Amino acid sequence: MSAAALFDPKGLMREAFAIDGINAPECRSIFLDWALSLPPERDAMVEIELLIAHYEPLQEGNHPMLQTLREAQQKLPTPRRRGGRQGRFSD
Repeated sequence: MSAAALFDPKGLMREAFAIDGINAPECRSIFLDWALSLPPERDAMVEIELLIAHYEPLQEGNHPMLQTLREAQQKLPTPRRRGGRQGRFSD
């Protein structure tokens, strides 16, 4: 078993990096499929770091999948409840 098979068992990322002319929306779709197939005990952020570390040296340019993986590493703001009466009258 290769090192990539540990964090990309279905080979989705390997295939995405092999597709010529792949674009950002296709990469996001593939990434979502990959993320949904992660076992619950695996930390997605750690797996994303492993993917970047593995595939970045193999790419000559800025591949759209690398950009998608980097975007996935960004922290999202904590959602705030905006419903009900208070949501209509605040701000």
